[in-house]
Amino acid sequence: MLSKAGEVLVRVFAVAGLATAAVLAGQGAWAGEGQGVRGDAGHGTRAGAAREAAHGVPAGTGRADGGERILFRFKDSRITESSGLAVSPTGKDVYYTHNDSSAGPVFFAVGPDGRTRATFTLRGAASRDWEGMAASTDPRTGRGVLWFADIGDNLEGAWPDISVYKVAEPTTLSDAVVPAVRYRFRYEDGGHNAEGIMVHPRTGRLHIVTKQFAGAVYQAPKRLRTDRVNVLRKVGSAPIMATDAAYAPDGSSFVIRTYFSATVYRAPGEQIARVTMPELRQAESITYTRDGRYLLTGSEGSRSPVYRVPLPARILDAAAPEPTSARRQAAPTPASGAPEPTPVAGVKAEEDGAGADTGVPTLAVLLWLAIAAGAIGAITLIARRTR
Repeated sequence: MLSKAGEVLVRVFAVAGLATAAVLAGQGAWAGEGQGVRGDAGHGTRAGAAREAAHGVPAGTGRADGGERILFRFKDSRITESSGLAVSPTGKDVYYTHNDSSAGPVFFAVGPDGRTRATFTLRGAASRDWEGMAASTDPRTGRGVLWFADIGDNLEGAWPDISVYKVAEPTTLSDAVVPAVRYRFRYEDGGHNAEGIMVHPRTGRLHIVTKQFAGAVYQAPKRLRTDRVNVLRKVGSAPIMATDAAYAPDGSSFVIRTYFSATVYRAPGEQIARVTMPELRQAESITYTRDGRYLLTGSEGSRSPVYRVPLPARILDAAAPEPTSARRQAAPTPASGAPEPTPVAGVKAEEDGAGADTGVPTLAVLLWLAIAAGAIGAITLIARRTR
């Protein structure tokens, strides 16, 4: 049973949730109307499906205004909290996902129709709070490698260390128990909650992205040890409340997902552009397609969708290796009188660090801070009166 102060706290934060939801809904509507890139607010709902059908779009493969479309929906009734997403680095049309915490050390191989093709269980692994996964290729063998991140920590340091499991990608799509190698980690500056994991495709270097108001990118050692805890060192900042991250297939850039958008970086701290994402129930995952031209993003929930979002040519060019001198000379500049480039739908360019992605609307952050301050004051007052 809660104390009186506890009851007040619960009520205050319930009001906070409703108020913040209203703010976010308002900001989402503004973004959709002012920029014309969000798509229908009801996309993915029954109303959205009805609109898709009216426009001749097959059910389950809807399109939004920004060019994104639903690639598939998870059909398996066991997939209710898809929290990680990865594309097979070796198999065609194979996608991997896993549930959030309390679901067991299990992952699913899913086909392009959203149907589960195989279910795999990690031998000897735990699933305290699985929050993300990544896929890479072993440079020595060319075989696929899957990484599962047991890195959730809602108490910001409750666990003495976190774990990441490394699994050789199964070569046969049939239910099986697979061996896993466990690596333990701790942050150099204390515990953090995290949901993002990414592995550089060329170097194999593992990175963790924390989910906080002051989020950060942490880098693992080059050589991981199983006989001791590996130390994660901060190498850059991350947007507020990051829910996932992934490297581009060529390693030229990476993307960090938040509940509201995604941001592409050339390197930690070197932001290229922000990409508007489709509206989802609870945005949890992001990855690249094998050709690097699209982002795939998913959500929690039963029969949740996986969207394919195209990356505009401007972002692909900016993320590519440095252009040749000929290309640099041919590219007009504003000083030469050439017109400014036309903005790309669904993308917000970030120049000189201005407007860097915060992941959460500023108004919502201020609202939460104000409500938190009020809650603390109310609890203090009650505590004084009940002493």
